Amino acid sequence: MANIIKAIIGVIEDKRHWKQMEARANALPSNYNFVYHKIQKYMWNYAGGHNAGMDMIEIFEDLLGLFEEGAHNGKNVLEITGDDVAAFCDELLKNANTYTDKWRRNLNESITEELARDCA
Repeated sequence: MANIIKAIIGVIEDKRHWKQMEARANALPSNYNFVYHKIQKYMWNYAGGHNAGMDMIEIFEDLLGLFEEGAHNGKNVLEITGDDVAAFCDELLKNANTYTDKWRRNLNESITEELARDCA
């Protein structure tokens, strides 16, 4: 019972944290807000595996800090991301557990297992 309560409290805290992050994003200048949410949408497509949501949230939080600092310093959002925003996202995704990581592991494991059976 204590574990269930602990899990529920964790979900509530995560949801509160997410709402606070979204409020911070919405307080950004419109061009930063637009790019932040486009990046967010793009990157959620790659979230996968155990704890992937938390991986993404950590990345989004770091990105928010970067965008807040850039906006505060009067920089254009593309000065932060570069013109190739997808490449910028791909760099951020290197720090996350993604579906592509899972697919790669599954492919390698299935081949290794099958070849081990053939050799046995």
